[in-house]
Amino acid sequence: MQIKQTLNRFYVHNIEQSIEFYEKVLNEKCNLRFKYSQVNLELAQIGNILILAGSDEALKPFRDTQATFLVDSIIEFKNFLLNNGATVIRDLKEVPTGMNMTVKHLDGTIVEYVEHKN
Repeated sequence: MQIKQTLNRFYVHNIEQSIEFYEKVLNEKCNLRFKYSQVNLELAQIGNILILAGSDEALKPFRDTQATFLVDSIIEFKNFLLNNGATVIRDLKEVPTGMNMTVKHLDGTIVEYVEHKN
């Protein structure tokens, strides 16, 4: 059970502008970009930044989520978290990159867990 990467989440309206800016600031290229049509969002990753772009209405259900943890085994993390006082807000589901769930930790922090498909 391992967290492979922690992503800071930035919520924006203009993904093109944000990608261009953060590529310059971080001196890195966007290494992941996709439309998540089911929730009317477009996502992009540059380094340790996850950009979520959409309307205020589309972003609203996700704004309280403070980070994304990329993990090696989402099932193991779900079991661990439930045994350690966490509450599942959005249960396991397939997403364009693999599987995810959103969890509220014992301290109130809300984190998305993602296991990328191979």
